[in-house]
Amino acid sequence: MGDANIRPPARWRRLKGLGIWLGFEFRSRLSLIRRGLASLRSRGWRGTWQHLRDRLDAARSRPAAPPPKLQLAPGDIVFAAVDAPTASIVVPAFNQIGFTLQCLSALSQSADRCSFEVIVVDDASSDDTADRLQAIRGLRYVRNSENLGFVGSCNAGAAQARGEYLVFLNNDTVAQPGWLDALLATFVRHPDTGLAGSQLVYPDGRLQEAGGIVFADGSGWNYGRYQDPADPRFGFVREVDYCSGAAIALSRALFESLGGFDPRYSPAYYEDVDLAMRVREHGLKVRYQPASVVVHFEGSTAGTDTTQGIKAYQVSNQHKFVERWRAVLERRHAPAQTPADRAIGHWRRRRVLWLDAVTPTPDRDAGSLRQIEIMALLQAEGCEVCFLPQNLAYDPVYSRALQQAGVEVWWQPWIGSLPRWLWRQAEAVDLVIVSRHYVLTPLFQLLRSQMPNSRILFDTVDLHYLRQLREAELSGDPAQLRAAQQVRRDELHLIAHCDCTWVVSPFEREQLHALLPDARVEILPTIHQTEDVVPAFESRQDIVFVGSYRHPPNVDAALWLGNEIYPRIRAIRRDIQLHLVGDYAPAAVSALGERDGIIVHGHVADLDGLLDRTRINLAPLRFGAGVKGKISHSLARGLPVVATGCAVEGMHLRDGEQVLVADDADAFAQSVLRLYDDAALWRELSQRGQEHIRRHFSREAAREAIHSLLDSLPSQRAGKHS
Repeated sequence: MGDANIRPPARWRRLKGLGIWLGFEFRSRLSLIRRGLASLRSRGWRGTWQHLRDRLDAARSRPAAPPPKLQLAPGDIVFAAVDAPTASIVVPAFNQIGFTLQCLSALSQSADRCSFEVIVVDDASSDDTADRLQAIRGLRYVRNSENLGFVGSCNAGAAQARGEYLVFLNNDTVAQPGWLDALLATFVRHPDTGLAGSQLVYPDGRLQEAGGIVFADGSGWNYGRYQDPADPRFGFVREVDYCSGAAIALSRALFESLGGFDPRYSPAYYEDVDLAMRVREHGLKVRYQPASVVVHFEGSTAGTDTTQGIKAYQVSNQHKFVERWRAVLERRHAPAQTPADRAIGHWRRRRVLWLDAVTPTPDRDAGSLRQIEIMALLQAEGCEVCFLPQNLAYDPVYSRALQQAGVEVWWQPWIGSLPRWLWRQAEAVDLVIVSRHYVLTPLFQLLRSQMPNSRILFDTVDLHYLRQLREAELSGDPAQLRAAQQVRRDELHLIAHCDCTWVVSPFEREQLHALLPDARVEILPTIHQTEDVVPAFESRQDIVFVGSYRHPPNVDAALWLGNEIYPRIRAIRRDIQLHLVGDYAPAAVSALGERDGIIVHGHVADLDGLLDRTRINLAPLRFGAGVKGKISHSLARGLPVVATGCAVEGMHLRDGEQVLVADDADAFAQSVLRLYDDAALWRELSQRGQEHIRRHFSREAAREAIHSLLDSLPSQRAGKHS
């Protein structure tokens, strides 16, 4: 009888789970078919095939942690003489000359770009350490008159340092190529970093530490121990409780102001944890840097038995540590029984999961730049951000850039079953942000079922149905009109059922309010920082159009510009060249480059440099929706814009005040010619454009929307450590 009562509910749960999975798979494939048909209509079969190939190539990328480099090239160990090094690497050594020489050999062959000096502190070794090390050219050798232990030796080496940064490195390590550049880059990319630590791996390639956890009782744990370094959980820069002193860096000025390693922990153990606590007490962060990889032969000097020898100090020093930091530990740190994956994130205010079609490419499109800026604002508010691309692919450039920005990025094969992965994330995730209707439509029911306590926010990026309806009206294509009407139904359904929706302009919010008055719709536009120094009018020449040709409005705009507008300009001013910038140009756009005065660039890595050399940016869009990043980016740099009314829609811009607006080819060409030679008007538009960006499109303006969103979330759920 008992079995009869149990089996039906279990069977029902399995059937329900199967139904959810089948529904997700069906909606995903239906969405893919619709997008494929839309791509064929807008890009043609060649463009669609190239787009598909790009996606497939990205999906095949499967990064793996390379095996550690232990066998070093033969040759003498030599260090270059440096008068003012960027970093001083302090290596404490006691006997174990074989390990020390291996460590120094790796440093001499690391090929790091930053200048450094190496200081080895010989802690009164009894082997031939002194003779062997004093023979190495360029090495700074210091010998203690008596054995001072790790703490005393590190402090002695720091006292001899000349570098801006101090790097403490165990002698039983093999630093991997590029480790130092990556470690010091943490301080540049994250200026509030006080101390940074490397990823430590075992000689067999397993992970030893991805930052350390300190529990409320003062005990510690090496996060990720014995796991795969390629696991996404360990591949991004993150705030941690401490980093093991085997490979850490901090500024020499900070180290000196803190009084160095505390002698109360002599000879060793807990001095690195205590230093991290004092760095945070100083108002700075402690961060783990996965791109800085160091092989550590753990226990080679002190052993691993905590009941005898120097290792016994690990136990006694824990008591000293707890006595000193008891109040902070009880208030801020996770209880000892907390699972590591939860304890490592006890710093965060919220956990945000962001899903989009592909990994953002901020140097290629404005939507990606906006996304990166929003992620940074969420992080500034204490949120931990996790990103999942719909194609489940790792991009070696852009995924890595996100990881270095402190975003946790996931990809296959680490996800496995997406429904199961979402279910595993459910307890920790407070907010799910999904960009674009075609990403959220197949996912919506799955997210609701697998993450029932998480709020769902729909980031429209722009209202796709408005853009597609306008394109259909311009082309007169009935198939395009039907597709646009389906997109309208999809977007409105999502907006009605999501907890919140982001749009990029007041115009779009007003449109939605008229259709869905009860839906919560907030404005979060593109985000830009204005430039303090704007190159002068006289130093500039030519005109430019910028846009990715994956976006159909940009293809239409470039062709209209090249075929209708530019010939009118060229007829009067043959000295003005037109620069067309953007990747994935179709054949019709590429062919414009064969005409006199038109230069088709493709993707330009240094876009800002090109904008600073040109006199006018053009935005001749005849259909579209949302805020145009090409305009806001240009205005932020002080470069005036001539645009159509469609292009400036929803941006609060007025003709003759911040931009010039024209909607037919003749008027557009005349506006360009007028502005090109009127230095006074150019300067007025440049100044007013920047003021406009600061008022409506700055980080400060966007921060209000972020605050409103986070404040509206329920208090942290039971079972989550805060």
